[in-house]
Formats: sequence, C-alpha cells, structure tokens
Amino acid sequence: MKVSILGTRGVPAGHSGFETFAEQFALYMVERKHEVTVYCQIPKGMPEFCDTWNGIKRIAYSEGDHPVGTIRFDLRSVIDASRKKDSVVLTLGYNTAIFSLLYRLRGVQNYMNMDGIEWIRQKWSRPAQLWLRANEWLGAHLADHLVADHPEIKNHLLAASPAEKITVIPYGAYPVRQADQSYIRELGLEPNKYFLVIARSEPENSILEIVKAQTRRRGEYPLVVVGKYNPVEKPYHASVFEAAKEGRVLLPGAIFEKPRVQALRYFSTAYIHGHQVGGTNPSLVEALAAGNAVIAHNNRFNRWVCGPGERFFDSIEQLSQQMDLLESNPRIREEMCRASTQRFVDLFQPEMILSAYEQLLMGLTVDDSRWLLS
Repeated sequence: MKVSILGTRGVPAGHSGFETFAEQFALYMVERKHEVTVYCQIPKGMPEFCDTWNGIKRIAYSEGDHPVGTIRFDLRSVIDASRKKDSVVLTLGYNTAIFSLLYRLRGVQNYMNMDGIEWIRQKWSRPAQLWLRANEWLGAHLADHLVADHPEIKNHLLAASPAEKITVIPYGAYPVRQADQSYIRELGLEPNKYFLVIARSEPENSILEIVKAQTRRRGEYPLVVVGKYNPVEKPYHASVFEAAKEGRVLLPGAIFEKPRVQALRYFSTAYIHGHQVGGTNPSLVEALAAGNAVIAHNNRFNRWVCGPGERFFDSIEQLSQQMDLLESNPRIREEMCRASTQRFVDLFQPEMILSAYEQLLMGLTVDDSRWLLS
C-alpha cells in the first residue's frame, strides 16, 4: 500500500502529539513493507527538498511556522498528495479540511484524524474559532472516514457523521521501564521527590492553577513545569512566572530529548495533567506508559483515559490536597502507579494502535469495542 501522511511538521518528530504519532506510524508502516510519504513543514527560507529518511519519503515545503504559512503548506501538500490516485491519505487534524475537496474531486481516499474539539480552545481568536469550527464540519463531510481519538470525540462527531463512518483509535505510547537518573540530577532533583507537568502554557491546560496549588500546599517536594515560555510577550506566561516565585517551582523550559523526558516522567512522584478540553492527550498516555501516578483535571476526557485508579481535581485547593496526600502516603502512590500500568496495557499499547490504523487504511473493519466499552 502507498500512504501519504499530512498535517504535521514532519519527521523526525521535534514536538509531541501528532509529530510523534506520525513518526511512529510511518516507521511501523515502512517496517510492514508499505510505501510512506510524509509532508514536512520547514522554516521560511530553508531549501525545500525531497529525500528518504529511515525508509520514509519526505517532501519538505518552506512556508514558515505561522498560521498563514501553515495554510499554504497544507494546500501545497494536499495538491501534491491528491495527484497520487494509487495512494491513500491519512490527514492528521482538520484545521484546513476545506482542501480535502481536492481528494473528492480526484477520487483519492482520505482518512482524517479529527483531533479533539480544537475550536473551543481559549487561545484562538473569534475568527480563528469560526474557521476551525467550519473546517471541523467540512472534514466530517468531505473525508471518507473519520478517526476519533476518544469515545467522547466520536459522540461529538455523531452530530455531523453517521456512526459507521467513525472509528475510535486513541494514541499509544511505548512503555518506560527504566531511565537514567543523571538527567534529573542535572536539574537538582531527587528520584520520586518531585511533581511533574509537561504541557503547552495555555489557560485550558490549567498551568497557572497547578502552580498556585503547589505554592499553597504544605509538602516539600518541588513542582517541575516543562514547556516553552515567553513571559515578555505573553501575559499568561508572565502570570505563571509570577506565581512560581512563591516557592518550589522549577521552570526548565522546553525539553524535547526523549531520554530526558522519559527520565523526568519515570522518577516523578506523580504526573499532573491539567488539560480541560480535547480527546486523548498523548502526554497523558505517555504518563500511563511510564507507570506514573496521575492527578488529572476532572473532566470526561481525562476520566476515560486514566480510568478509575487515578485521582482528579476540580479546584486549586483539591489539587493541593491530592499532592500532599501522595507525598505523605507512598502506599496510595504505589496503588496508582499499578493502576496506570494496567490501564496502559489494556488500552494504549502502541502495537494495537498502529495495527488498527493499518487495518483502517487497508479498508478493513476495525473492532474499536475495547475503547468504546472501557
């Protein structure tokens, strides 16, 4: 089979989420003897290229990493992919789903991962929200088949598409069973004596609330908040930095090196997940894969991913109490770690996820009952 993957910055992955999945799936498909093309978005001014990386054909367009540049990149990618009538397309995200009309006109099969409910995020302006909502509707109608990464995303999509057109396949992650302590000691941390957050600094990810919870609690373990911050230009980032001054909060910046990220997860007391919207968040799945105890924002998306063995918060005060409880009670933490590992084994092992995508692109029926009924 010939497969084109669109909608990411490309491979190798330099970010989390879609990029990591695109890399994992592309490598899996190449190993299974399929021909894979990944379209790559590179900075404006860099030479465009077409090459092969680990058996994956890469087509790179230089359009810049900003909204207008991304739209141009998507359009150029769709135009090229729509010419390959012997190939199927996997589109990751619906942000420019309007361009999928080209696939319809040229008879190219297009499978689209609908990636959460992007238009409700607070970071978008009103015009951007309208654009995203319109493209969600267009994607639901123009794509040949939809992938929902969460059962609640499928429920949301049922307003625009029939159930038989939607398959639930969440994100997976590779298990982390050991890590190098030297990576955390470089940051002055001790194993199992710190709390961890890895997320974009946006209001709907509850970063400010998490930092405030840390500064109010009685325990001594520090909080490590991993992510890119620009407090000079972004008021929300500045408010996080200001709150962090009150104590025991470490902001090391963005960390993308996989061994370092894995070590931070593996040795944490607990992973704190503040995402309020979206479907199956890859970072949360990676926490389960590392056997982390998880304290998550209490909403329908996080409750399904975590299962009944984790703990949840609705307020700053509740989060402070949960963090203090895990710091002072290792037995509860160990029970949560075991629950995380079992949840990962049951639902999020990469082999079952990647195999389901392969079956879907081959036109086979995917049994998604394990995710719908869990």
